[in-house]
Amino acid sequence: MSIMVPTLISGRNPLFLIDPGTRYPLQNHSLLPLKSRIHCSQQRNPKNAMKEYRRPRTPILKPVIISPDEEMSIIRNESGKSVVFGGKNGFLEVGNKDMMVLCGLGYYVNGFRGFPWLALNFHMAHNLNMHPSTLQLVQNSGNLPMVAKPLYGILSDALYIGGAHRIPYVSIGVLLQALSWGSLALIPIASEARPALMACVLLSNLGASIAEVAKDALVAEYGQKNKVPGLQSYAYMASAIGGVLGNLLGGFFLLKTQQTKSMFLAFAAMLALQLTVSLKTREDSLGLSQPSTYPLVRESIPTSIKKQYSDLMAVIKEESVSRPLFWVVSSILAIPILSGSIFCYQTQCLNLDPSVIGMSKVTGQLMLLSLTVLYDRFWKNIPLRKLASIAQMSYAFALLLDLVLVKQLNIQLGIPNEVFALCFSGLAETIAQFKLLPFCVLFASLAPRGCEGSLMSFLGSALCLSSIFSGFLGVGLASFLGITSGNYSSLPLGIMIQFFTALLPLHWIDYVPMSQVVPEKAVKKGRSKRTRRYRRVGRVLFDSVYSYRRERESDLRW
Repeated sequence: MSIMVPTLISGRNPLFLIDPGTRYPLQNHSLLPLKSRIHCSQQRNPKNAMKEYRRPRTPILKPVIISPDEEMSIIRNESGKSVVFGGKNGFLEVGNKDMMVLCGLGYYVNGFRGFPWLALNFHMAHNLNMHPSTLQLVQNSGNLPMVAKPLYGILSDALYIGGAHRIPYVSIGVLLQALSWGSLALIPIASEARPALMACVLLSNLGASIAEVAKDALVAEYGQKNKVPGLQSYAYMASAIGGVLGNLLGGFFLLKTQQTKSMFLAFAAMLALQLTVSLKTREDSLGLSQPSTYPLVRESIPTSIKKQYSDLMAVIKEESVSRPLFWVVSSILAIPILSGSIFCYQTQCLNLDPSVIGMSKVTGQLMLLSLTVLYDRFWKNIPLRKLASIAQMSYAFALLLDLVLVKQLNIQLGIPNEVFALCFSGLAETIAQFKLLPFCVLFASLAPRGCEGSLMSFLGSALCLSSIFSGFLGVGLASFLGITSGNYSSLPLGIMIQFFTALLPLHWIDYVPMSQVVPEKAVKKGRSKRTRRYRRVGRVLFDSVYSYRRERESDLRW
């Protein structure tokens, strides 16, 4: 809805700005120097003038139109200057730079976590001589902090720290990770004693979970605030680039030096850099909501958390959220994962070098990066239901590639096992990761204001639990079929069961909406007749603030 302000000031500079939300003068936004003189052309109350304008007897020739729902918003940066963001892409010049550095580096480091984890797995297997079952127990138990993501999201939405509720939690998470990996690198007992090692693993994943929840909420809130949908695709790109470089450099360092503690220390230094960036970035420079913009209501911490939890439950119960959430979770937990059995078959029966399997993960990350770019460029306009169906069917058929390797059909085609595993071993995992991207974009657009962290963290926790349950189903299926380290005769049957279970979610694909929520910025056809009567005739620059001057077509004939 446009707000029309009569031109009561004869000078070219306006006296004050009008806040679209309150329709009262915004304080500290004066665009005139204090010493400048103001010449009024009418000696009357502006309120009366506004009343007369609502019932105009004489047409106004050149009203100033401020349209908040189109292209203009105003924030204040650290220097106190007004920064206008607008344009077709919806990005801020200053805010975009801060956002790119903060979240780009954050998601890059999140993907780069494969670098220290590769060293940690090597350290536990070779230096500590852990049994494979013990190693798997440490890996699975270390993911327990991921399950509590909804709690971190509720805290991020409800509790402000220093006037901000996203970046401080990112800093806390990065600090916990730096302490964990730094201890493994510098304190001998932390990397040698199993209880201390387990404590460091839990602390690292706790920090990673908190930082990831805060970053996801920050991206969702920033995208909604500036009406820029699909920012999650850029997060996926940064994470994929970090995963590629992390696995490549990790394999290179282990092959050349086998100094795991040096790798721990290098990653701790990278975390220190990320911590420095997050501490230097102010949340108000991104134009996000501040606690001072809301009514000052004093509530206790338990009351705030309880209220945020109630809001989260109300959002989840909505069909627009619960139905796609049910589908994406069920599409994961319904499939028994046999990754452990396939890994042992590749290393024990086919005698594939572990470096080949590690490089296959690099290939998978490169494919994920390519798919993310294609989605961001070309596939955003594809209906979500159609895209989810294609991704699920592609995932099901990608699982059959393991059957080709087990049956040695690739040898009949003249493709060596090493080449086939390098190119296709990580394809199914890559498609499974890419399938989540459109749903992350969907839930980010559905998250109500103030509930971004809670909803996105609940989504992450649900996906994590479904993956854990899927792994347990795979262990149970392997035991039921009698797949052991010395007997892989039933492995082809297990792969076929995987294939058919992957097709099951297509039966309730109608739970997925046809299309994603259209952002408000893209909705331009729903203007009222009164709005369409105005046309843009020019763009006027007042200092650092853009406003639009429009005229009625009838006024042109006046």
